[in-house]
Parts: sequence; structure tokens; C-alpha cells
Amino acid sequence: MLLGRKKILELVEGKKLIEDFDKECLESCGYDLRLGRIHGIRGGACLGVDYRDLPKIKEERFQEYALNPGEYILTETLEKINMPSDLAARILPRSTLFRSGAALQTALVDPGYRGTLTMGLVNHGRAEFRIQKNSRIAQIVFEKIEGKTKKYNGRYQGGRVV
Repeated sequence: MLLGRKKILELVEGKKLIEDFDKECLESCGYDLRLGRIHGIRGGACLGVDYRDLPKIKEERFQEYALNPGEYILTETLEKINMPSDLAARILPRSTLFRSGAALQTALVDPGYRGTLTMGLVNHGRAEFRIQKNSRIAQIVFEKIEGKTKKYNGRYQGGRVV
């Protein structure tokens, strides 16, 4: 079951579900996440069975970033999320992205995760796609978990990008 506007606001006020919260970003059953930082990827990577070799990244300074056709970057939210143990969240792209030829790569936000959220952004279009700092890039929707689970304790806890 998705959480509605009233329940999200209640959790923001009572449990700090979303830090750097802006009420203007609160939707009917989700919250619009804003673009905080951008990271360019440098070098290759490997996802093995027993190990991971992640690429190097470089933070890009920007107020407006021009994403070239075929270019892929990592984006980081302005907001920090503090997931309670009874919620998970999905991140969905804003429709303006796909209408502009861009796609957002996202993952599930596990219970117990705390920190900023990292997403991939790629330009599939034939022209540059410009995006401004603090623009609404994605919507997060929260879902109630039924049954006992465990909290996230992985490598990206705290908002680590790679």
C-alpha cells in the first residue's frame, strides 16, 4: 500500500522521514526529489560474484548541466531520506525526463537506509538535455512492509555514491 500525502507529512514531522523537505514537493502519494549533486564517471567497473570494482567519480560543479547525447552521470538528491524499518520506497522518474529523451536509473530504497539517494541519468536523445541544480528530478513513493524484515546495512549507507 502506498502512503498518501497526509501520512508522509506526519512521518516527516514526527520521524524526519525526509530532511531538507519542501512542502511544495509533496504530491498526492509521493514526494518530488530535487537534484543536489552530479558526479561524472571515470574508468571502468566490475560486478563480480565475490567482489565489486566500482568506477572513480568526479563531482561536477554546476548550476545548469548540459548532458550530451549518450552521456551517463550519477545524480544525488538534495534531500536525505531516513527510512523506518516498516517502509520501503521506490524512485520513479518525472515524466519530463522521458519526454526529453533522458532516462533515470533507480533502485529500491530499503528499510533502515539513511542518506541522500543516488540515481543514474542518461541522455538517449539526439540533442543535449539541460538540467538545473535543485530541479525536481524524480518522485519517491513509500510503501508499507508486511511481516518481519531486516534493516539495510550495506556499503551505500549514509549516502555514499560509490
